[in-house]
Amino acid sequence: MRIRFAFAAGLVASCMAPSPSSAQVITHRDVGVRMGLAIAVAALDQCEADGNNVSVAVVDRAGRLRVFLQADKANPHNLELARRKAYTARTFGRTSAEWTKRTAETPEIAAQRELADVIALRGGVPIKVGDETIGAVGVSGSSAEGDEKCAMAGLAKVADQLR
Repeated sequence: MRIRFAFAAGLVASCMAPSPSSAQVITHRDVGVRMGLAIAVAALDQCEADGNNVSVAVVDRAGRLRVFLQADKANPHNLELARRKAYTARTFGRTSAEWTKRTAETPEIAAQRELADVIALRGGVPIKVGDETIGAVGVSGSSAEGDEKCAMAGLAKVADQLR
């Protein structure tokens, strides 16, 4: 009887003890404030060169706003649209234009459009290192194509850091 009890107690104790396989440090890449600022400035510069007054938002891997810039003559609503475009691109790991098209053409996922903070508008582009999405940039205030063009110009500025 004592042997069974000792065996059972030992088994329970070993199951409750933390093991190296369950405890780990998670490391990941993310968008730092300086990278976000470089992206936002380059996107804003591109849009201003094209004659557009826009807002630019950069979010990190968790979808949190890291950087926001707004042209002097940008409309007030562009702040929220830029942030939501960036959040959409980050959340789904694809441009907000691709996500918009996909949810329009695929009824099974159309309900994704009802999620908080996503928006079915072009102008959000994910920031990726390989296949890993580490953030996103969103631009609002020019045409749909212009917003995406400016976001891509922002990413081009830091392309060497995204390898």
